[in-house]
Amino acid sequence: MTKVALIRHGSTPWNKEKRAQGTSDIRLDEEGKGEAIKLAERLKNGTWDVLYSSPLLRAKQTAEFISEKVGLDILFDSRLKEAGGGQIEGTTEIERKERWGNDWRTLDLGMEKPEKVVARGIGFMSEVLDKHENQSIIVVSHGAWISHLLRELDEDNIGEEHMKNASFSEVFFREGKWFCDRFNCTLHLE
Repeated sequence: MTKVALIRHGSTPWNKEKRAQGTSDIRLDEEGKGEAIKLAERLKNGTWDVLYSSPLLRAKQTAEFISEKVGLDILFDSRLKEAGGGQIEGTTEIERKERWGNDWRTLDLGMEKPEKVVARGIGFMSEVLDKHENQSIIVVSHGAWISHLLRELDEDNIGEEHMKNASFSEVFFREGKWFCDRFNCTLHLE
């Protein structure tokens, strides 16, 4: 059985300001570093074979804390990057409404479509199955990437819940299908 832990990076200044990050390269803030350390402590008790990360700085920093605790090198994969935000990157909801109006979501502002994010995620997960069958894999990525992917992999059990910073979700490949056995867990932060 193949197991994949899907990890959202720790918090950033833009998370606190509610700014769309997308593919902007934003660092963890001090709280985010603390969250990543607690998450790494949780993961060190497991048996892990491979560690992948998005190359974006906030995910990379989170993965570095995990790498130190679990003793694995980080493999970077650009397919794990956050959904591109186009023109909305760096803006808050209020700024978007001021700039483009209340219906800004209906405009073509260059945001990456969910289907494209899912295609990247499914391509990555297919490769994971080929390369790491019956292994345990850690993947550090981003909120929209993880939530779009999880809804595709296990649509019966995943809703529209916002992915929390430094959250831990776990999927297993059994009997030819992915199952999400843990979703958006942050018990390690309490």
